[in-house]
Amino acid sequence: MSLLTGFEQPIDQSQHAFRLILKALSEPGHRVTLPNGPAWAPLNAASTAALLTLADQETPLQLCAALKSEQVLTNIRFHSGAPLATAAQEVCFALFDEQLQAADLQALPHGTEISPECGATVVVQLAELENGAALRLTGPGIENHRLIAPRLPPALLDYLVNRPQRFPLGLDILLTCGDRLLAIPRTTRVEVC
Repeated sequence: MSLLTGFEQPIDQSQHAFRLILKALSEPGHRVTLPNGPAWAPLNAASTAALLTLADQETPLQLCAALKSEQVLTNIRFHSGAPLATAAQEVCFALFDEQLQAADLQALPHGTEISPECGATVVVQLAELENGAALRLTGPGIENHRLIAPRLPPALLDYLVNRPQRFPLGLDILLTCGDRLLAIPRTTRVEVC
C-alpha cells in the first residue's frame, strides 16, 4: 500500500476544481477540464479531483468493485476522511465505471419530498465523452437546448431518459473521462435525438 499525492496546493486546487464542477452542474452538458490533478488508478484524474474536492468525513462513499482497490480506499481515507457507506441508503457519492447496472442506480438514495437534497451524486467514469448516442438536454442552465453524445452505459441512458422520480427527487450525474467532466443534474431533461 502506498499513499499517492493529492492536490499539490490543496486550497487553491480544490477551490478551482469546485468552481469548475459548479460550472458543469449549473450548465448541464458543458464539458470542463480539471487540470493538473492526480489520478489514483483506476480512478481517472477528474474522478480523483471530484473526490478530493467534494468528499469529506460526512459524505459516505460507494465504489463499484472495479474502482475499489485497497490503494484507492487508503488514499480516500487519508486525503478526505470520507467513510465507505455501510448501507446503500446512506450513500452521498457513488463512483461507477461503464459496467453500471440499473440495480446500482435504483439502490441509491434519491432524496425524499421533505429532504430532496439527500439524493446521491453519481460519478461515472467513461472511456469517451463523445461518439455515443446523441442526447438533447433542456432545463435550467441551458438557454434552448444542448446536444451531447457521451458513450453511456445502457442502464444510465435508460435512467436519464426515463427518470423514475420527479424533480426535486433524483440523482445528480457527473460523467468523467481523463481530466474532463460534464454534469447532468436532476433538473435536466434528457431526450435521445
